Amino acid sequence: MSGQQPLSRLDALRFARRVIEQQARAALAQLDGWIAAEERREAERRQGELMRPPPPEWLIQYGLNRTNIDAVHAGDCWAAASSGRCRPASRQQALDALRRQVPPCPHCRPDTALGVLD
Repeated sequence: MSGQQPLSRLDALRFARRVIEQQARAALAQLDGWIAAEERREAERRQGELMRPPPPEWLIQYGLNRTNIDAVHAGDCWAAASSGRCRPASRQQALDALRRQVPPCPHCRPDTALGVLD
């Protein structure tokens, strides 16, 4: 033999404890990294929500050729969101369009909200 004594059971248990402690520290460091990354993403999401401009009060829906006006919508109209052809409009622009006989959306009824009655 080379003069080394065999590893005692107590030495083996202490070695196993050091290995497990080292692995636990590495796993905790990895988990802390994941937590920090998620906190950054959440902070960026909240910041994005704060910086997002408010939704428009009124929308004007344009035709396929982008020049004809098809309808006037309230800003939160679900039908306008699904059309994909709407642009934000001021209250005055929406009123002008309704006065030029542009049809109001039958779902959100912007003519009623604007006080324009036939």
